[in-house]
Amino acid sequence: MRRRDALALFGAATASLAAPAVQAQQLLDVRFTLDWSFQGPQAAFLLALDRGYFREAGLNVTMDRGFGSGDVPVKISAGAYDVGVADINPTIRMRLERPESDLFTPFLVYDSTALAVMTLRRENIRTPADLQGKLLASPETDAGRQLFPAFARAAGIDASTIRWQTVTPQLRETMLVRGQAQAITGFITSGIFSIRGLGVPEQDIVTFRYSDVGADFYATSLITTRRWAQANPRAVTGLIRGLIRAQYDCLADPEAAIVNLRRREPLTDVALETARLRMALEQLTFTPHVRQNGFGRVDMARLQRSVDSVREAFGISRALAASDIYDTSYLPPASELRLA
Repeated sequence: MRRRDALALFGAATASLAAPAVQAQQLLDVRFTLDWSFQGPQAAFLLALDRGYFREAGLNVTMDRGFGSGDVPVKISAGAYDVGVADINPTIRMRLERPESDLFTPFLVYDSTALAVMTLRRENIRTPADLQGKLLASPETDAGRQLFPAFARAAGIDASTIRWQTVTPQLRETMLVRGQAQAITGFITSGIFSIRGLGVPEQDIVTFRYSDVGADFYATSLITTRRWAQANPRAVTGLIRGLIRAQYDCLADPEAAIVNLRRREPLTDVALETARLRMALEQLTFTPHVRQNGFGRVDMARLQRSVDSVREAFGISRALAASDIYDTSYLPPASELRLA
């Protein structure tokens, strides 16, 4: 869609999402962590911050880069942050393993999972079964690594045969390209484009998406604790409103979002990160379901299947209801959740 057409189509929608101007008042401090470094998919969250959408809701948000979706629930539980965005499944795992945890999500951003295993054609890994016995590189906090047992179960492979090399986020794709690992796990929006950025042609990248084998998880979501949300309900709704507004902004003008991103990361490859953002918007966020129904209309049966898949993959006997993980009560009015 051309930028001019997108602006015309979504202008009315974004205008309707604008929060009332904040009068002189004391702002609520909110400590916010992203799931990863400042890349294309993170541009929308930074845009909400830099365009003042959170401040309009009475919030003084400080936003830090993240180190993997598995790290986010740990830091929020420890009190280092109030809220964050991350793949929801490590949070589900924590809730299953730690009954005392009160983590939950009031808003799902990605309707489709970005989790995947990525390898190179030269490794001759043609199917998920070919991963058995191979060396995979990933940070321990990577959601793809943490959820690999669910992928393996769905794909019918033995996860115990996989060897893991723990690496920093910055070295993951480099290890693969240098031949020091035979595959990696991660988000397609991170892995594929970072591999391409290291000079590998797109046709030489082999990708096994978790959803392709039936591990059809929900993905990036807003994470916080019940305690913080109940103490600050208007803040939670304000955060959601700002995030939705920024997603519309990115859909209408992704280039502007990357220009804003580059203010924080001067070495940003604009073309690469714009393509990365477009993938996140078109394949993960604005799916046909979201375009038809708007944000917040989560298929609870599908979410329950995800919860049960995580529970079964890690051999956890305790059950967890999807309604204990996802709570719609903090969402803005339905009129603000749909495309115009």
